[in-house]
Amino acid sequence: MNFNAITIRDIAKALNLSVSTVSKALRDSHEISEKTKKLVLAYAKENNYRPNPIAQSLKQGSSKSIGIVVSTIENQFFSQVINGIESVAYNEGYNVIITQTHESYDLEVKNVGHLTHRSIDGLLISISTETKDIEHLLRLHKQGLPIVFFDRVSNEIETHKVIADNYMGGYNATKHLIASGFRKIAHITSPPNISITQERLAGYHQALADAGIKLPENYVKYCPHGGRDVSEIENALNELLNMDPRPDAIFTTSDRITTTSLSLLYKLGIKIPDDIALVGYSNTSMADVLNPPLTTVSQPGFEMGQKATEMLLNLIASKHPVTEFKTVVLPTTLTIRKSSIKGS
Repeated sequence: MNFNAITIRDIAKALNLSVSTVSKALRDSHEISEKTKKLVLAYAKENNYRPNPIAQSLKQGSSKSIGIVVSTIENQFFSQVINGIESVAYNEGYNVIITQTHESYDLEVKNVGHLTHRSIDGLLISISTETKDIEHLLRLHKQGLPIVFFDRVSNEIETHKVIADNYMGGYNATKHLIASGFRKIAHITSPPNISITQERLAGYHQALADAGIKLPENYVKYCPHGGRDVSEIENALNELLNMDPRPDAIFTTSDRITTTSLSLLYKLGIKIPDDIALVGYSNTSMADVLNPPLTTVSQPGFEMGQKATEMLLNLIASKHPVTEFKTVVLPTTLTIRKSSIKGS
């Protein structure tokens, strides 16, 4: 059954009044008599009339909507970010429109186009793993659309950004493996063009350098689509397992790569951590009940969503051009479990 919301025009027709009169009565205008106001309000209540917030805001030059672009909402981290975004946006009277890129550049461009055609007031975006050209965002930024990046960011646009401390996340994960007695630590990560890959890789390299450990360059494996295809992770693992010397630990840097690596190693009969230790990035609440429990670097997704939304709404509300921008860096957390402890 279709539900058709009653409009001001419907009320006007039913009561034989002008649309203008009904509109003013609903706004409690002094121009309308009390008798007419009561008539209109009673009919509106009886027929479950609800004002259209989008129509109202468009009259004021604002849609009261913000667009969100993420890779996929099935990722626990992005789900937490969206919850943080909504907690701020709804409280300030804004609607949110969520789109997913599934790590596709073409879909990102298409989604951003759809969002702007819906007259959003601002955009929150974490770019896809395929995105190298951000002309679609540069053009909108030059036209005045407020944009705030979170998680995966671009330095080609001067605007606010909210990220996790990916460098320290990579550094602490690798340092922990070294402290646990592992020396041949491989790294499976997303494509090299995105910011989080570069930052986490830099932390990994620095921890190795601080410990005086030199490893072959091919100990680092990139998944071109961030592990969206399981075959990417399978290929990376097979190459590492066939190396001489074979790694004794692996540091993975996304939720999908981490959990898939754990599953594939288990199927291959690799004992974790006895044969190979594993530390990964993951915000899953299931890390404690995996076999073995998984040592993880987690990011403050909810707080990231909150902060990014606050910064975007400030840009939207500003009556003057904003020329000073901030990059907010939120701390990551390393939770140590059995997957990275020898003899556990």
